[in-house]
Amino acid sequence: MARPRVFISSTYFDLKNVRSDLERFIKEIGYDPVLNERGNIPYGNQSELEQYCYKEINNCDILISIVGSRYGTGSRLHDASISNQELKQAIDLGKQVYIFIDKTVHAEFRTYEKNKKNENIQYAAVDNPKIYKFIEEISSLPINNNIAGFETSSDIIFYLREQWSGLFQRLLSEEAKKKELQAIEDIKSAAKTLEQLVTFLTNERKETDSTIKEILLSNHPAFLSIKQKLLIPFRVYFTNLAELNELLSDRGFVDINIPGIGEETDSLEWCDFGSNKLMTVKISNDLFDSQMKLNIITPEEWDDSWVQVHVQTPRRLRDVSAKTITSDFDDEIPF
Repeated sequence: MARPRVFISSTYFDLKNVRSDLERFIKEIGYDPVLNERGNIPYGNQSELEQYCYKEINNCDILISIVGSRYGTGSRLHDASISNQELKQAIDLGKQVYIFIDKTVHAEFRTYEKNKKNENIQYAAVDNPKIYKFIEEISSLPINNNIAGFETSSDIIFYLREQWSGLFQRLLSEEAKKKELQAIEDIKSAAKTLEQLVTFLTNERKETDSTIKEILLSNHPAFLSIKQKLLIPFRVYFTNLAELNELLSDRGFVDINIPGIGEETDSLEWCDFGSNKLMTVKISNDLFDSQMKLNIITPEEWDDSWVQVHVQTPRRLRDVSAKTITSDFDDEIPF
């Protein structure tokens, strides 16, 4: 079974006890530690020795970077120490990175920030101010720069134990959610197939099967459209133009369709004259057959433009009964 490989990056002589403790901890939890001093990095004769350290990071899942008081061996290929460059390599590769800085060093870093332009200042906690320059660099990274302070190896072990437990819990949670999401996708797929099947059967039988016709009529999309656009709080239902006219009349609308003319236009029209507004309802003739009975229309066939509601505040309103124009506002009369 594959196990996570954890690369431990730090200077050696000042942090060898910390490295040893971390190695023991990583083995105890069943992971594979990768340490240079244990021969875990295979060296060849084709490149600089440090290049093999960077290449080995490619084969690891996690990198632990420990920053102490020593700068360490400088890289022959980069303007950084080898341990600093190992961390940069892991970040560039998108590896999971944990950064730990000695608390004494981290505390003096604040002094460095205020005096970094002073080249003559000497620092007590580190042997090279480049350490602080590197800390400043990783602190400014937008991601993957979670930094924790430590005094002993126990601080690092406690932190890693908490972090890895959290990652494992998140993994379990995400795996459970994957199953839920897959189930939802399966339901959506089945629903789409069922919808297509229902549409096909409906189109095949809607003209001949009375039960299908009744189901489609009771769920006609025009009902919901009129209910929503006129803000009607109850269920809307009608089977012909006369019933629709009665429904709108109860809501205060006046039928302004002149007999014989409505057949030549695209829509039928009703108006409601409020105290200071005119509301117009236009219903497409396509909703009705030649006997003015409601046509059976499926949701796939529905066109939302068949029901239109317009609200305006006109200066003059049409006199519906006499078909004449009257004044809408008394203040337009000069006496």
